[in-house]
Amino acid sequence: MHPMISTLNTPALKKNFVAFKLIVFTVFMLASCGDSENKLLSYRIKSPSGHLKVSFLLAPGGTPGYAVHYKDKIVVDSSSLGFTLKDAEVIKHGFRMASLKEDTLNESWEQPWGEQRKMNNRCTELTIELVEKEKPKRTMFLIFRAYDDAAAFRYYFPEQENVKEMIILDENTNFQIRNNPTAWWAPGDWDIYEHLYTQSKLNQVNAIAKRSHPSLGQTYIPENSVNTPLTMRFDDGLHVALHEAALIDYADMTLKVDTASGLLKSSLVGSDRLGYKVKRALPFKTPWRVILVNETTAGLADSRTILNLNEPNKLGDVSYVKPMKYAGIWWEMHLGKSSWDKASGKHGATTKHAKELIDFAAENNLKGVLVEGWNTGWERWIGFDDREGVFDFVTPYDDYNLDEVVTYAKSKGVDIIMHHETSSAPRTYEKQMDAAFQLMKKHGITAVKTGYVGKIIPKGEYHHGQWMVNHYQKVIELAAKYGIAVNAHEPIKDTGLRRTYPNFITREGNRGQEFNAWSSDGGNPPNHIPTVAFTRMLAGPFDFTPGVFNISLKPYKKENQVNTTLAQQLGLYVVLYSPLQMACDLPEYYRGNPAFQFIRDVGVDWEQSLTLDGRVGEYVVSAREERGTGNWFVGAANNEEARDVNLDFGFLPEGKTFQAIIYSDAPDSDYQSNPTAYKITKQEIRKGEKLTLRMARGGGFAISLKQ
Repeated sequence: MHPMISTLNTPALKKNFVAFKLIVFTVFMLASCGDSENKLLSYRIKSPSGHLKVSFLLAPGGTPGYAVHYKDKIVVDSSSLGFTLKDAEVIKHGFRMASLKEDTLNESWEQPWGEQRKMNNRCTELTIELVEKEKPKRTMFLIFRAYDDAAAFRYYFPEQENVKEMIILDENTNFQIRNNPTAWWAPGDWDIYEHLYTQSKLNQVNAIAKRSHPSLGQTYIPENSVNTPLTMRFDDGLHVALHEAALIDYADMTLKVDTASGLLKSSLVGSDRLGYKVKRALPFKTPWRVILVNETTAGLADSRTILNLNEPNKLGDVSYVKPMKYAGIWWEMHLGKSSWDKASGKHGATTKHAKELIDFAAENNLKGVLVEGWNTGWERWIGFDDREGVFDFVTPYDDYNLDEVVTYAKSKGVDIIMHHETSSAPRTYEKQMDAAFQLMKKHGITAVKTGYVGKIIPKGEYHHGQWMVNHYQKVIELAAKYGIAVNAHEPIKDTGLRRTYPNFITREGNRGQEFNAWSSDGGNPPNHIPTVAFTRMLAGPFDFTPGVFNISLKPYKKENQVNTTLAQQLGLYVVLYSPLQMACDLPEYYRGNPAFQFIRDVGVDWEQSLTLDGRVGEYVVSAREERGTGNWFVGAANNEEARDVNLDFGFLPEGKTFQAIIYSDAPDSDYQSNPTAYKITKQEIRKGEKLTLRMARGGGFAISLKQ
């Protein structure tokens, strides 16, 4: 008999060995005593390729833990697991193993829309049942998965006699990181994801220094924690990113950084009002804790594991979800040309102006128009404590005729995108949501952009706490009943739920284009996009709103400018994935500009997506094949250092010739001195051909490849 079976002496374990053909245990003896209290129990699973290994550990004293290795490298060193609870003993030690099973998962599925149509979900899974040896003898399952490019695990608490609910003060999931990698991090703010990323060694992370920021309306960073995805690069070139998947009825996980030891510890967003972080009735599962691993930045960016860790589509037919490019009454408000409210005397959302935008969209292959500021309440939407009941989500201003606008849009083949700004008064929104969605259904409007600017009401709740996570989920599920897709701004971060709820089409959740128009710190620096591509974009689609052609922002914002070249603004339509892509600038800056042809042509829904090259914070090059056409589009974005990029078109199909239109920086382009200079060249391209392109400081390029 194997010594592990002898130690545990459980019939269930013997059965599992046969049923699941388990690999033999490795038992490390820490003492000569036969008592399992003096042994470290360890069991390891491997990914399908065998390169990535996840080890479950049960330390002397019954403390569960894990470790992750990639080839011969330690990714996460031995790390403990557990919870701190309210009015109950901590979940940390005193466990015995009751059962385990190993299984494999190998499935294929298709996204109804997305960055890649065909998806493969292959991994090895290990489920461990742990039971406390002493009262209250709680039962906890740990579920581990080993993918070729990631390790993932979650906790599961089944129904049990002695525990009916858990009130969690914090989750004590540890990630022991050795060798002090370089990290790209954003502060673990409980309200916003709009901080710039900082590059530093892990032992130099100082999120507290970001508490006060001149361009952010609200911040709450209670400790030295960072947001996820957190991307790290080790000196040997290995790339690791920490995130979570399937965040439902739980609090956002930030990572508290112990700069002395390199220990990262889960720190959940809490509720000051309720005095805890998570409250759940049993049974329940936590979100997955995910460790993405790759030897290249491109491989890291192309992982689909976050999506694969979510459950399949629960909504059925989602044909109402329409990936599209759109124009809108939005950017002009950030420039100060017009306003959301009518009292200002320069109201943007008028019937006349909406029709002008509809005409522009119809003429230029833009299938949607977003109208912000259409509904009453904008005079008191921000900066006031009494925001409850301010917005009316069914009553337009008297200079905006919703019926007339929608009818006109339909006659032009254009969809109206509804806008619901809640001013972070979600209870007001919840009271009106049903009526608001009924209004949309009546007019055949199938997409809404929601917003949550300001501090959450009621006081003591935060955008990323469990209470608000559940609010965002209510919006998604009710919208689905009316056949409506949601684009959330000031959202909860993406954790792959778009697989389960495909009407959650995109979201903001990062520092977007608007910061270039009104921030007091110079806007988004040139390294912002090459950083976001390998951090924020690991989570999912990002409604950045690209396409500024008037880079200087004159005459509206003489003190600001966009810190890119025009060619990079084109490249963003490929680099920053979103199934909703805005042509955000004013129509007058597009008309007559040959570069606008790329925005007319570029796809938004993809057969496949590839990251061709890049380094975090330096540059990124992406390629995507459009669904249904076989056309390819390539985009690139650069930081403040000019560089040459060598493109290899080996990704193209054999035997086909593509007509390439290349929009690149001019020889004298520069994001500061000459940002609007660009050149357009045309040539035939076939599989395997190579091309070298120069990217200016803050520059980039865009290529359309049509058959």
